[in-house]
Amino acid sequence: MNSISANLNIMIKASEKASKILIRDFGEVEKLQVSKKGPTDFVTNSDFKVEKIIIEELKKARPNYSIISEENGIENNKDKKNTWIIDPIDGTINFLHGIPHFAISIALKLNDEIISGLIFDPIKNEMFFAEKGNGAFFNNHRMKVSKKNQLNDCLFVTGGKIKQEINLSYRKSGCAALDMAYVAAGRYDGFFQNHLNLWDIAAGIIIIKEAGGTMNEIDLSINNNIKIIASSTDIKSKLLEKLINF
Repeated sequence: MNSISANLNIMIKASEKASKILIRDFGEVEKLQVSKKGPTDFVTNSDFKVEKIIIEELKKARPNYSIISEENGIENNKDKKNTWIIDPIDGTINFLHGIPHFAISIALKLNDEIISGLIFDPIKNEMFFAEKGNGAFFNNHRMKVSKKNQLNDCLFVTGGKIKQEINLSYRKSGCAALDMAYVAAGRYDGFFQNHLNLWDIAAGIIIIKEAGGTMNEIDLSINNNIKIIASSTDIKSKLLEKLINF
């Protein structure tokens, strides 16, 4: 593995520190499932706590970088070229229901380009990360998108609402960040979804690209209502044909 940049190192440390709280809180959520009120308020509080830790850690190392985060919104600091994009818990509804499929997502945007991204699933202890020009990695092993070129052999993933039934084999996992990470790792062959937020997908964009994948052009100046179709280049045209009205 090539050496990682100082910035990626900061992202890894921040996600690892925040994940300790997330793992502990998830244990509590599992107990709260059976209470009448359920764990909703507790989970909202977890989201804020995790985001606060991530932002504190990133600011300690890079006090001038700007920040876009799910709970905090946009924070323009002295350095407007460099922006951290943070989703403290992507897959909150899974987390809320005690389903162990959620992730911390952190990306770094330089001007109009994502240059590094990290998606960390603390429960499975799986970390996916990439930097521009340096490849994509899963727990320090190089990863690549799948090489399949027949739709019948493929498994895709989506989320949110679909206008009409699509004739493809697909899953809905409830965590866009992990969906993208899994495409990069070759577990899924492609990902398509409408109405996404920038923080759901920012890290996934660079991770899929660096794993050899492809996706539609995404305007990073828009924070929500983003549409994405990502896959390997081998399957791209066949997938797009199926998604004409998606």
